[in-house]
Amino acid sequence: MSARINIANVDAAAYKAMMGLEGYLQTISLNHIQKELIKIRASQINGCAFCLDMHTKDAMKYGETPQRIYLLNAWREALELYTEEEQVLLAMTEEITLISQKGLTEETYDKAKQLFDENQIAEIIMAIITINSWNRIAISTHLPIAK
Repeated sequence: MSARINIANVDAAAYKAMMGLEGYLQTISLNHIQKELIKIRASQINGCAFCLDMHTKDAMKYGETPQRIYLLNAWREALELYTEEEQVLLAMTEEITLISQKGLTEETYDKAKQLFDENQIAEIIMAIITINSWNRIAISTHLPIAK
């Protein structure tokens, strides 16, 4: 792939705003593994190699198992590996990432309301929106994978 712009250098104000969202995510109630599962699953859907590389490594640093990472793309067939909360996070991630298909369904939202309070649901939505934005930045600018 050809080199493209580096948004951090070309439009520092926009990049700073994105980093503000990332800073916000450091303060939310989700734990590190939950956040990384969201980031990995959205990045799988979006095909973002840069983010997949980064977030699978980060998840492993936080103690995530290789098996759960390997099977994340097929989590519905491996439900026993993921908690009920994680299953809802992953369903929300898929539905919000693929928002044009059917949106965040009532079924998934109702399950989220059973497990999370309104503030946590807002945090989850913001985490999903943020990684989707990062995926789009990395893919559209051909951000190189760290070697």
